[in-house]
Order: sequence, then structure tokens, then C-alpha cells
Amino acid sequence: MAPAAQPSFVSLDDFEKHAYARLDRNALDYYRSGAQDMITVRENQRAFDRIVVRPRVLRDVSTIDMQITVQGQPISSPICIAPTAMQRMAHPEGECATARASARKDTCMILSSWSTTSIEDVAASTPNSHAPKWLQLYIYKDREATKRLIERAQDSGYTAIALTVDTPFLGRRLADIRNRFQLPPHLTMANFSDQGKAQVGKADAASAADNASGLAAYVASQIDPTLSWKHVQWVKSVARIPVLVKGILTAEDARLAVDAGVDGIIVSNHGGRQIDTAPATIDVLEEVCRAVAGRVEVYLDGGVRRGTDVFKALALGATAVFLGRPVLWALSYNGEDGVVEMLDMINEELRLTMALAGCVNISDISRDHVRMLAQPRL
Repeated sequence: MAPAAQPSFVSLDDFEKHAYARLDRNALDYYRSGAQDMITVRENQRAFDRIVVRPRVLRDVSTIDMQITVQGQPISSPICIAPTAMQRMAHPEGECATARASARKDTCMILSSWSTTSIEDVAASTPNSHAPKWLQLYIYKDREATKRLIERAQDSGYTAIALTVDTPFLGRRLADIRNRFQLPPHLTMANFSDQGKAQVGKADAASAADNASGLAAYVASQIDPTLSWKHVQWVKSVARIPVLVKGILTAEDARLAVDAGVDGIIVSNHGGRQIDTAPATIDVLEEVCRAVAGRVEVYLDGGVRRGTDVFKALALGATAVFLGRPVLWALSYNGEDGVVEMLDMINEELRLTMALAGCVNISDISRDHVRMLAQPRL
């Protein structure tokens, strides 16, 4: 009997549909869930539909160049990989498979500090790659543990720290509460030798309040809710590499971030997983970019599913965009090759959008290429 044919995917949504049928409930609900009623999760994607592209015609678009730099490092396109935790729930090779795909596509990857593969092992999985890797970081109550993560990332060749600033506590994610989310027993948060930090399991679920998941209990016990802008400056003092903040949604916080000396801002609502009815990231991107006024690079994650979405974000001021859930869906489909296939697809969509809009390189994309439609109330 001939082997079953691989499914034929034509959009990023196809990877998601395949993952829904393939992943177990614990992993699937963790990856897809958002806060409360998941209004912001849906808005992250819908908001792109309220922006129209204004194409220019009769321009020579026979050659399209999508190369850019992020934090001074060249990459092949402005489509990068966001930090997503616990990737070995999606595929046995998890973060290493994602890193190899990122290296093959010569783009930037942010590794979650809650990865199921260590900082060092992910770095070792792409020994000859110059594609940048950044480490996403939470500030733990244990400052020495936090400092060690930064030092290990630097020693392993990571070239930036992306400090998550929107998680003093975990958002209320109903699916995780119902499931009493636990990391499968064969997996750990591989960046920690201390079992209290490495395990999210029965002990956390048992100690959680009735309205919390095991992961919410983990965050409450480990992550420092007293953080302020002075702690961003502390991370800057420890790190020898650029420090970005991830989780900015307002002009006010963008200005404070620049004042604190950050090297970049990632406009993010944590994939709609923290405050439900927070704005879609694309809706606040321009506000943040105006507040920053070119002093640091601004990036965006949340809701990007099409090449036209990438184009719109670039037109509104983003240097690059980061994909989160689509990487997980592609990883669950076919590991490293699945992630490469997904990245190829959305890159080709961006290339086509640029050509049809009359742009031959990324610097050609301007605010004049998009128009905002009226925004409905949430």
C-alpha cells in the first residue's frame, strides 16, 4: 500500500486546522487559548481586515528584495519567529526543530525562557548559522536565576534579550483552568535545574486556587509582580547585548521604555492571553511608533496570518513581525520542514503583495500604502 499523501496546504489556516485534529487536548488548549472570552485573540486577526492596501501600479517589480536588519543584524525578510513556550508538546524536536527552520530561512527567532529545550541545546542545533537568536526573559523573584539566564544566553551566542513586561500574573485562561494544565511528565522547563522552576505539574495544579491553572500557580510563585521600570534598567546593567521590552500597547509606556534605555519595543498583547479586550496589536502599532519617533526599532506580534498582514504592519511603522501560534501549528504538522513550509508560504505572500503594491524593497513600503477603515467598538 502506498503511503498516505501529505495534506496540501495553501494558507496558514490550513496548518491550524491540521493541528486541531492532531494535538492532544492539554497541548492544544494551552497553545490556542486566550484570556477570558478570547475577544482580543479574535481581534488580533480581525483588525488587519479593517486596513486596506493602496497599491501603486506601473512600476518595475521584476525583482523584489525583502532583506532587512534587526538590531543591526541582517535577515532575509521581516517575518520572524516569536517566543512560544513548551514546543516539545507540539513535536518531539520542539525548539531545536524551530531553530533549524529559522536558520534555513535566515530569519530571527526568539526562544522562550519556558522552552522544553535548553538555551545551550537550541544554540548547538544550528552550529553554522548566522541567523540571530534572541532570548525571551521573565524576571524571576530569584534574581540570580534571572541573571544566569542572561549570562547563559550571551555565552551561547544569543544576540538580544526580549524582556516580557506584561505578566506580573498570568491572565485568566479558561481552557487551562478547566484542564488543570500540566506540562507532560516527560518534559520540563529545560532552562532550570531547580525543580520548583523546571516543573509545571501536579504540585502546581494542586496548590492553585479554584480559579487558576497549574501554570497560573507557577507564575504566582516564581515571577516577581513588584517589577517597575527600574528593573528594566537592572536587566540592561546585567546584559552585554541589546535589551528589548515585549508587551507594550500604549504611547505612554513606549516613551517610558525609551527613557529606560531599551534597544527595541515589541508591540504585543501576549497573543491575547493576558487582558481580554485589550486592543489588537495592529490597532496600536502606529501610536507606539509615533511615540518612539524612530529612536528604537519597533516590532509587532499578534494575529499575523497573511502576507498582506505583514505588509500592513510594515506600512504602519514596524521593522518586522513575529509569528507565534502559526509556528506551533506548523511544528505539529511536520517538525522543522513544517515550519520551513509555513515560512515559505507567508514569505511568498508578502513578496506577491509587495509586487502588486508597487514596492521592490522593504523601504518602499510607506504609510501611504494603507488606509484605516472605521474601527468598531469591541
